Amino acid sequence: MPNIGNEKVTETVMGLREAVLAKAKAAKRTTRVLGTLSTEQKNEALLKMADALWRNRDAIFAANGEDVKEARESGVSEARIDRLALTEKRLREMMEGLRQIAGLEDPVGESLETIRRPNGLLIEKVRVPFGVIAMVYESRPNVTVDAAGLALKTGNAVVLRGGKEALKSNIALVEALQDGLKQTAVPLDALQLIDCTERESVDILIRAKDLVDLAIPRGGAGLIQRVMENSLVPVIETGVGNCHVYVDAEADYEMATKIILNAKTQRPSVCNAMETMLVHEQAAKKWLPNMIYLLQERGVEVRGCTKTQELAKACGCLNLPLAAEEDYATEYLDLVLAVKVVSDVEEAIAHIERFGTRHSEAIVTGNQVTADKFLREVDAAAVYHNASTRFTDGFEFGFGAEIGISTQKLHARGPMGLRELTSYKYIIKGQGQIRG
Repeated sequence: MPNIGNEKVTETVMGLREAVLAKAKAAKRTTRVLGTLSTEQKNEALLKMADALWRNRDAIFAANGEDVKEARESGVSEARIDRLALTEKRLREMMEGLRQIAGLEDPVGESLETIRRPNGLLIEKVRVPFGVIAMVYESRPNVTVDAAGLALKTGNAVVLRGGKEALKSNIALVEALQDGLKQTAVPLDALQLIDCTERESVDILIRAKDLVDLAIPRGGAGLIQRVMENSLVPVIETGVGNCHVYVDAEADYEMATKIILNAKTQRPSVCNAMETMLVHEQAAKKWLPNMIYLLQERGVEVRGCTKTQELAKACGCLNLPLAAEEDYATEYLDLVLAVKVVSDVEEAIAHIERFGTRHSEAIVTGNQVTADKFLREVDAAAVYHNASTRFTDGFEFGFGAEIGISTQKLHARGPMGLRELTSYKYIIKGQGQIRG
């Protein structure tokens, strides 16, 4: 007797494969046109996309409201719902991101190097688009707009595959963006959305090596690892953000308080939020008890080492949970914070080396020698002195938007803007030279 169940699974997978590859092929067909567009043509498209977001705002907010409602009913935490929810302010920020991208210098066609050889050959190294970028991400709808804008400005087609929690929002956003592309020189097929939620769709997309030129995963550790392990196309790894702030013995405590509260509570659900606070033992005695009180007052669950527990009693906190090793290795993306008291900057750096994810790390200190040591020795994409880790962001870096924050070291590192979405080629001009 035939296995009907397996046959149905095979039919479903085959249908899914055809659907995903059809969108990748459609995107691929636009790359030749995209590579020839002028900066003015691309900028016009970006501005019209921004206007279309506002014009279609009612449909976008209605779709997002459905996503948020379903997420709450599924028991999703409020911090993660915050990543999903769209407000008028956030929509305006997305529109402003597109407009800023339009105002940025176009990297495509930039001459990186010119070499004149003794035989008369002129060799020029020039920035060019990658081609088709597969963007795989989770429940942040703003990524849909940021990725589309950055890709199109750099002459790349983009195939978006967002998370199931934001499916309705992403469909509405892409429809709005495509509405903006009408009557512009950018082909509509240059912007594609995989609107199915099966996990296999990700594997199909990132293994389409003849159609996709680059894959960028953006989300939790599980998603990133899945893409890294299964992709047949080049991948830029956007890392998990287990970020630290170290408060040194010579810190300005008022400054440290502001930085800590901002890094942890301003928006805890994002990858550049602080997850562990390291405190010099001298600062801990003078400042930590009040800091714990302020954090708890803002709804933060503090978990600390034994020294932190002892000091917490000074502010009446008798039941502060003991931080286990796994707490120091966790990206909470929520109002939870691990605290550890350290003896000096060396121990702080060693802790970051062991548990950090090479994303964003900060030191608060008035001692320039200590600061320089931290900045020099901490291995991360972004290292701060007397500033919040929350600035690791393409918008804050002046990139207009970002397609992700790379924690790897090849090709791109840190917030990735326009230049990180280009490759290069050599253009060689001669007068009939042949090789002897």
